[in-house]
Amino acid sequence: MTAYTFRKEEKLCSQKIIGDIFLSGTSFLCYPLKVVWKCEELTTSFPAQVVFSVPKRLFKRAHDRNLLKRQLREVYRYQKHELYQSLELNERKIAVMIVYIAKEKLEFTQIEVAMTKVIAKLKKKMEPLPKI
Repeated sequence: MTAYTFRKEEKLCSQKIIGDIFLSGTSFLCYPLKVVWKCEELTTSFPAQVVFSVPKRLFKRAHDRNLLKRQLREVYRYQKHELYQSLELNERKIAVMIVYIAKEKLEFTQIEVAMTKVIAKLKKKMEPLPKI
């Protein structure tokens, strides 16, 4: 049985790595989420470290931003095992930033569908290229 946890070590806190992700990371959109990621040498035992962001420009009230970040963490927590399997299989570690870009609060199910697409895209990008 899979443990649906989101531990402190899985949260990306390093300002250096976050800055590096923005400078030289790869990004893609999966509305209402923008994902910026980069393969990194992480010091943690987990294959991925993630940070969630909701812009203050879009949601002025802190309780709205906190609610959306809580929902993002919850959805990620339930679906991360698929990404972890792919990363461990390919022996990679990544740092990911997920930014909520919608201008309004969406239903939890819509966020869940978007996160499913995000995980699928990340898994696809982690697959090694076929050897010719």
